[in-house]
Amino acid sequence: MAKLREKHAEEKEFLQAAEEVLDSIEEIYNQHPEFEKAHIVERIVEPDRIFTFRVAWVDDKGDVQVNLGYRVQFNSAIGPYKGGLRFHKAVNLSMLKFLGFEQIFKNALTTLPMGGAKGGSDFDPVGKSDAEIMRFCQAFMLELWKCIGPDTDVPAGDVGVGGREIGYMYGMYKKLAREYNTGVLTGKGATWGGSILRPEATGFGALYFVENLLKEHGKDIKGKKVALSGFGNVAWGAATKTNQLGGKVVAISGPDGVCELPEGITDEMIDYMLVMRSSNRNKVQDMADKFPGKAKFTAGKKAWSVPCDIALPCAFQNELSEDDAKELKANGCWCCCEGSNMGCQPGAIKFFQNNGVYFAPGKAVNAGGVATSGLEMTQNAAHLGWSGEEVDAKLHWIMKSIHEQCVKYGRKADGTIDYVKGANIAGFMKVATAMVEQGII
Repeated sequence: MAKLREKHAEEKEFLQAAEEVLDSIEEIYNQHPEFEKAHIVERIVEPDRIFTFRVAWVDDKGDVQVNLGYRVQFNSAIGPYKGGLRFHKAVNLSMLKFLGFEQIFKNALTTLPMGGAKGGSDFDPVGKSDAEIMRFCQAFMLELWKCIGPDTDVPAGDVGVGGREIGYMYGMYKKLAREYNTGVLTGKGATWGGSILRPEATGFGALYFVENLLKEHGKDIKGKKVALSGFGNVAWGAATKTNQLGGKVVAISGPDGVCELPEGITDEMIDYMLVMRSSNRNKVQDMADKFPGKAKFTAGKKAWSVPCDIALPCAFQNELSEDDAKELKANGCWCCCEGSNMGCQPGAIKFFQNNGVYFAPGKAVNAGGVATSGLEMTQNAAHLGWSGEEVDAKLHWIMKSIHEQCVKYGRKADGTIDYVKGANIAGFMKVATAMVEQGII
């Protein structure tokens, strides 16, 4: 960590992610001299390669705009590079390195052969027209296409990148590569290689993990109040599955504030979340304006200000602070599972763990999205498609397996479970073993 801090002093998100993993694996790492001999830690914390490129595109006024694009390929010990593309004004190299590093272990947990990667741009989709988004996506792919491939690097969506953006990028890839290879991107449309349930998969998988965690502790989600942050694909899928399992979503939030839903979110409201996402306005107040009397908007507040049993951060990294954690606990929250990547700040995690609140990290909880992307890759490679029931059954099994791995490696002497340690060790052991067996490369 000292060497990393010296070398990457400005990359705070990446250093935070690396420290969490290295703290978790220290004990088991020292039990394996073959890891130390092969310098696994020194190798695993550095990306295999980083691509940085300029993206020039023309807006609706005819003016030229310039953004930065990135692809960080982190580790391919167990499979081709795999990880999303994020379009957000805050995107920088530190953010993408943290996400790519997390992706190594998340992908390993899925049981599928996928390495770690991440990419994106500081392009801000908010307020952009469909035509502007299309032109940006095409310009972005013009620079990225030679770096990716179905057996090399398979990007997917992330914050700011949904089915629309994947479609525009795939169309450009197909034109440039002159081949109809559906396996080069995941999160595609259902008529051209996409998997059923992929848009819902991250949120669905998060609730399947929560289900397993609650069962492990003799509890059930039926009737429990759930607070969600965000209203993108993850929150949408989580809200849908919470309703199906008998829970009650009492809050969703956005950058502008929180919408409290005293009677719970309805199916109509869940459908409207998709409209809110595609509008590019990024305002949760739209929900209250659409459903007056059923949704109460409060500006400047977070979802964590609303009393709940279960908190699911589903928006952005470090979105839940230690003060938020204390407010949740005071309001009766007894479980927090990260639907977003590294959604909780270190102080919040420690508070939860020290005050009897069940906590599980994003690399385990939100792995259902990339797991279903892996299932999409399998379908593409075999030139076939599975039914929704088949995909859902496989997703169920994967999330159950991830929970079992967390319990196996995270069970403490007093019988309690450290899900952070369990997830990190389980993912690390799989990747580190593969690295040792493949030699120094």
